[in-house]
Amino acid sequence: MKFGIVTFPGSNCDYDAYAAVKHTVKQDAVFLWHKSESLDGCDVVLLPGGFSYGDYLRSGAIARFSPIMKSVIEFARAGGIVIGICNGFQVLVESGLLPGALMRNSHLRFSCKHVYLKAEKYDTPFTGACPPGQTLKIPIAHGDGNYYNFQSDIEDLRQNGQIVFTYATADGEVTPGANPNGSLMNIAGISNKDGNVLGMMPHPERAMEKILGSDDGIHIFNSLVAHFDKKRALAG
Repeated sequence: MKFGIVTFPGSNCDYDAYAAVKHTVKQDAVFLWHKSESLDGCDVVLLPGGFSYGDYLRSGAIARFSPIMKSVIEFARAGGIVIGICNGFQVLVESGLLPGALMRNSHLRFSCKHVYLKAEKYDTPFTGACPPGQTLKIPIAHGDGNYYNFQSDIEDLRQNGQIVFTYATADGEVTPGANPNGSLMNIAGISNKDGNVLGMMPHPERAMEKILGSDDGIHIFNSLVAHFDKKRALAG
């Protein structure tokens, strides 16, 4: 399978994502330039972390108007798999592919540390290979990761099964103390209603080798590979 990693001016996790896909998961990977309109036949589009366009106006607000995003939006609406990590999550929200908003961390400080994630569902392209019941130790690095939405819309996310990851303790308890940024319901990652678009604030591409403090991020990338392997098997 083939991953396309979008590079915006200010992206700084695009090479991390490329290395995770190409060298750890052993899948094909290409960079997609923000001024291009071609997705180069990719199976998965990944919007990486960083500070696209310097985070002017709002995080992700200008990147949403890049030529590549018109193609990403069309790809996603046609059922294509898209994952936005950190700033990429912010771009997906600004693009209207995911609901809600990402605001300044409640403590008004940039957070850079490892956190624990609990997968709230395992029947998604992004979590199918995650060990059931096991938390994932994944780093965060953001100042605007505080997920917000109207209470009625938060309830819709819950009922629709769109909350994919929550911040938790190492033992999997979703507690206020495990929440690093004030996100409602400890939300760390959500999907769209169709389940083919994921936005998450933590950085799985930075947790691919034990020497980095954790290799739990590989489960998310392995989930994507397993998803496409299953699709190919069903197609005969």
